[in-house]
Amino acid sequence: MRILHLLASPFWSGPAENVALLAMSQRALGHEVTVAVDRKRRDITAEEPAVPRFQALGLLDEGGLALSVKSPPWEIWGDLRALRRRQVDVVHAHFTHDHLVARWGMPKDAVRIRSIHAPRSLRRSLPEASAYTVPASHLQAKLEARKRPVQVLPALVDPRFEPPVDREALRRTLGLQGTYLVGMISTFQQSRRHALGVEAFAAFIQQRPEARLVLVGDGALLEATRARVAERGLTGSVTFAGYQQGADFTKWLQALDEVWILGLGNDWSARAAAQARACGVRVVAVKEGALPELADAQVEVPTVEAVVASALSGAGASTGHPTNERIAKDILALYERAAEFRR
Repeated sequence: MRILHLLASPFWSGPAENVALLAMSQRALGHEVTVAVDRKRRDITAEEPAVPRFQALGLLDEGGLALSVKSPPWEIWGDLRALRRRQVDVVHAHFTHDHLVARWGMPKDAVRIRSIHAPRSLRRSLPEASAYTVPASHLQAKLEARKRPVQVLPALVDPRFEPPVDREALRRTLGLQGTYLVGMISTFQQSRRHALGVEAFAAFIQQRPEARLVLVGDGALLEATRARVAERGLTGSVTFAGYQQGADFTKWLQALDEVWILGLGNDWSARAAAQARACGVRVVAVKEGALPELADAQVEVPTVEAVVASALSGAGASTGHPTNERIAKDILALYERAAEFRR
């Protein structure tokens, strides 16, 4: 099967890693797979660019698509013509811009799949596709009226996320030995509720005084969070680890005892929770996106009391997460159902 993923973003963030892992798993199953990304926006300073990552993985599509929301009309027209000439069986669109390009530039006989990565994309104006994926099971019902196959696309997990051989030794290398480590691993933005996390940790250490809070990431609210930590007198109990990526990010995650995920950004597959579970780290999470399906302990409402109660509950998840191969096979089966539906 010849598969082209469309990802109109220049950033290695949001759904990009999940798309890359899906494409790699599909390729490992014997299919021809490439990923087209935004090739227009190159002056990227705030985030890691996607092009080098996909290039290093051998997945970067070289079919001449600019695939950018910043493209003028004539460049978008060029993308439509370039896509229409492609010899592919499946065009898998991941963002709204991708879906519109695929809608008007669809290659002959190919099936069009649309992945919804966040609820804001579930609009009445959503163009038709042969099949859809959603990041969490509770969103499937929102597409029932489309009368098309709908399937959950869970978070895929890079094989590097696994329990550490020696967690205590790893902590020593990070300067974190001898503590119970609670982590938050996300961009400092409003939706991630770092302020709630700091307040909850202040209450948590009344019960677990040996605990330490590790905040991994950067973002607009980083300094405001530092100020809040200082105001609550927690400076000695909180580590700001900064932005981490690749093997370094994996090490910080592996060092934790549990992670608090108190909100999601633009990828509701809750990949961080799946990564944490793969590393043997307990997950305490709010009820957003796919988090209820991955959490060891759910936070029913985002309050200090609820976070602390869930953290102290000792609850653990009873279900496992599907392998990347299993997820890829399920999505390939969705492609087949979509093709049958068209016939």
